[in-house]
Amino acid sequence: MSVIKVLTIPDPILNKKSKKIENIDEVVRKIASDMLQTMHFHKNCIGLAAPQIGQNLRMVVINLALYPKPHPNHGELVLINPLLKVSEQKKIGREGCLSVPDLTANVLRSIRVEIEALNLDGNFIKFETEGFEAVVIQHEADHLDGILFLDRVASLKTDVFRRKQY
Repeated sequence: MSVIKVLTIPDPILNKKSKKIENIDEVVRKIASDMLQTMHFHKNCIGLAAPQIGQNLRMVVINLALYPKPHPNHGELVLINPLLKVSEQKKIGREGCLSVPDLTANVLRSIRVEIEALNLDGNFIKFETEGFEAVVIQHEADHLDGILFLDRVASLKTDVFRRKQY
């Protein structure tokens, strides 16, 4: 396992659509392991997408249990080739991202999602989630299509903020 440098804007890899993973082999498992290690390394990081570490693959890792405020969640997730079906009900919430280190923004997201994906064993998984976990999954899945949270704000002038440094 290794901690990998997280790419930041304006790296062009962050704007590319990722490739579907056809075979879950040792290379994919190693990348997933590195992603988890990298996510755990960064304080308050609860999700990471493969493009953020320079891998043009459709894979995300998520673990809301790492967040200081408790939220209902499915624990540590590795989602390969995730497909999302989002609810029509939406809510605005503040988002940040390791790949956009100096900014946060108000982003409109669905409050409930249904996810279909493969896990690291190659098994098909399907589940529903809502609230903060649904937002995080949507945020990470966007990375797989080359979309950053800044691309989803209604107004760059009124909805984007300098990140507070603690």
